[in-house]
Amino acid sequence: MKKVYGYVRVSTREQNEDRQMIALKEVSVPERNVYMDKVSGKDFDRPMYRRLLRKLREGDLVYIKSIDRLGRNYEEILEQWRIITKERKADIAVLDMPLLDTRRGRDLMGTFLSDIVLQVLSFVAENERGNIRQRQKEGIEAAKLRGVKFGRPSKPLPENFSQIYDRWITGEISGTEAAELCNISVPTLYRKAEKYREQCFESQ
Repeated sequence: MKKVYGYVRVSTREQNEDRQMIALKEVSVPERNVYMDKVSGKDFDRPMYRRLLRKLREGDLVYIKSIDRLGRNYEEILEQWRIITKERKADIAVLDMPLLDTRRGRDLMGTFLSDIVLQVLSFVAENERGNIRQRQKEGIEAAKLRGVKFGRPSKPLPENFSQIYDRWITGEISGTEAAELCNISVPTLYRKAEKYREQCFESQ
C-alpha cells in the first residue's frame, strides 16, 4: 500500500517548524508520517531524514514545503532528489512550487521540464542563502560602525569595586577572592581592572 510522508527541516538557531507543519497538514499528511530534523549549520546531521529514506518504498509520496528542505546546497538538493525518485522510486511534491511534483508530467517532456525547474530552483535557493549571509555580515559591520555592541551585556560591577580593587592590588586579598566578591570570573576581573585603571588615568 502506497504511503504519504512529509519532511520538515529547520535550523536549530532561528527557525520553528510551524509553517512547514501547517502546510503538510493542509495536504493531509498523517502526523505519524512526518519526519523532522532540527539541524545545526555546522554538521548538517539529519537522522530523521535518513530514517525516512529507509522507510520509502516504490510509489510512496514525500511532501516538502520548499526545495531547500532537501539539502543545504545545489549539489546536495539534486542528489537527494535523485535518491528519492530514482533509487527509492518514490514521488516528491514541493508545496511551494506545484511544477515540482513527480506525479505529473511523467512523459519525456514533463520530466524534462521538471528537471529544468528543479535545477534552476536549486541554484536560486543556494544563491539566496549566500546573499542572506552576505547581508547579515554587512548589517553587523554597519551596526558596529554605529557603535552597536553584540553579545551578552556585561555584569555591572559592585558599587564598592574600587575598595575591592584596592584590597586586591595591595595584596590584602587574592584575585580569586576579589573575583568572588565581585561575582565575576578571574579573567573578567582582570579585564574590568584594566578598564578601571584606564578610567582612573583618564580622569587625572
